[in-house]
Amino acid sequence: MTALREVGLRGVASDEELRGIANKLRRRTIDMLWRAQAGHPGGSLSAAEILTVLYFDVMRLDPSRPDWGDRDRFVLSKGHAAPIYYAALQERGYFAEDVLTTYDELDSCLQAHPAMGGPGIDMSSGSLGQGLSMAIGMALGARLLKKDLRVYALLGDGEIQEGQIWEAAMSAPKFKLDNLLAILDLNRIQLLGPVDEVMPIEPVAAKWQAFNWHVLEVDGHDVGRLRAACAQAAAHTGGPTIILAHTIKGKGVSFMENTHEWHSAPVTDDVRERALAELAADPAALLAPAPEEVR
Repeated sequence: MTALREVGLRGVASDEELRGIANKLRRRTIDMLWRAQAGHPGGSLSAAEILTVLYFDVMRLDPSRPDWGDRDRFVLSKGHAAPIYYAALQERGYFAEDVLTTYDELDSCLQAHPAMGGPGIDMSSGSLGQGLSMAIGMALGARLLKKDLRVYALLGDGEIQEGQIWEAAMSAPKFKLDNLLAILDLNRIQLLGPVDEVMPIEPVAAKWQAFNWHVLEVDGHDVGRLRAACAQAAAHTGGPTIILAHTIKGKGVSFMENTHEWHSAPVTDDVRERALAELAADPAALLAPAPEEVR
């Protein structure tokens, strides 16, 4: 790693510290959704470890200079997970904690879905299926400008039912974009129910491999494995990488886990109290085993 790539990178956190941050992001997400009485709990909670590893270990960033030209770029293609994205940006130092209380308010910089102009937000999103194309454009732009930066995109599994995803998936290998890493949040549940019932996407790994992507599979709640996979992706040359992160919808709040009912639902006073009581536990308690098929 060059000295340039070390600028702004927080690569000193232990796995235990990262797990603690992920738990904190979950608590703040529940609080934001409770204040707004709107939003998407399930898909936010499933992405906690992914965003924690990216923002507190992997990505080269400088929150004091959010427009720094050599920063790594991030696209939240599954834009409905904005609450936990905002919690990560705040914890990383992009804005004060009290800004989180304005989530989804009319004049807030933290809208229900990410909007460019908000601190640390590189791309507007929310219309599913478009984020990978945006990330590819950023990666191509970085190459043209001869910038040593990497581009990250977080996709949802229901989202990859969109045709534009696969048009983008064809183009990234053509341009040999080894500065691009996509991460697929495979929580297996979308708005209307289980992904495999709404529109099956399997075999996921074989499809991306057939499109000439370098494919890695990990437990998306294991920060150590996520860190290792991101390192493998950075070392891969000649084309893009996708990490298939097997996660649990609503992870960390037992009554929100593995159900589409909490894809989008208001967090009432009672729900908030119950959820925060569970999330106040030792972060290690959140590390329930991932599905057996995850290796």
